[in-house]
Amino acid sequence: MSKVLVTGSTGFIGGHIVKANLARGNSVRAFVLPGDPGEKSLKDRGVEVINGDIRDYARVREAADGREIIFHCAAIVTDWAPKKLFREVTVGGAENVARAATDVKVKRLVDMSTCDVFGTDESIVMDETLPLKYWGEPYPDSKIDSEKIMWRYHKEQGLPVTMVYPLWVFGEGDQTFVPLLADAIVKKDMIFWRKNAIVWPTYIDNLVDLLMLISEDERAVGNGYLVHDGESTTLEEFCDGIAAALNVPPIRTYIPYWSAMAAARVMEFIWRAGRIQKRPLLTTYTVTNLGSRFRFSIEKAQRELGWKPKISYKEGFKTTMEWLKTLDVAALKQK
Repeated sequence: MSKVLVTGSTGFIGGHIVKANLARGNSVRAFVLPGDPGEKSLKDRGVEVINGDIRDYARVREAADGREIIFHCAAIVTDWAPKKLFREVTVGGAENVARAATDVKVKRLVDMSTCDVFGTDESIVMDETLPLKYWGEPYPDSKIDSEKIMWRYHKEQGLPVTMVYPLWVFGEGDQTFVPLLADAIVKKDMIFWRKNAIVWPTYIDNLVDLLMLISEDERAVGNGYLVHDGESTTLEEFCDGIAAALNVPPIRTYIPYWSAMAAARVMEFIWRAGRIQKRPLLTTYTVTNLGSRFRFSIEKAQRELGWKPKISYKEGFKTTMEWLKTLDVAALKQK
């Protein structure tokens, strides 16, 4: 039995990590913001809850005390939030977790990064050998800054960290990707701005399977791993599947990429000027991501760790749609 700490434990990925560790018989502690509605569910499952803010080092240090493995998932996971919040929570939180993990001498720190850190070059197949490349967008750029902190602690303090770079994570409990698309499809707000934009789905169970493996495999220390389901699809095909599951017409509206980007810039300007907290329909980050044809390799995890996706994209998508059909889709638009 391992003693585990999960930050971001009430989120989509963090919640599944908690579930996987409980199933393995591990002692699970969750670091949770005071007043988080997900706290009761954690306690009901026998999870020890430590309340605190990831920006508060003393509370992070208390949560890390006595833990052997830390899964760090807490971050600002949206493309629409004040830059200050990204700096304080994503970057500052990473510093606090790395420092605390070093102080208590954990056996492993698994840090949740993103494939975004490798930039936007469509001319190559991206892998873990690429340098980190800023976008000029707060979400990926803050993840790069937080990753640099982790590697600094690894190099200077011997912190046993492993980085994970998920792609388009989906599955039961998803709070962003599928619900946002479903909401736009149902309301007929969804538009495409590039034909055959590529999506690399990552079913949550496949991601968690890799996370559990690297939390224990010594070969993973000091390394980072991209993860997806081993196959890509197009955004149109992904959205068609959602529309079919919800029994609504598929989306067939296209506009030029340049006009989508221009609209996103105008919306962001108006939203910022008006200090509107609700996310605009389009952001420059979304236009870039949902209009891309990036390519990613998961060969490293296969080669070094013998890992491969256990669940096919088709099977994972079917299960996710069965879950989606049980929900009030409009109420899921949170980010």
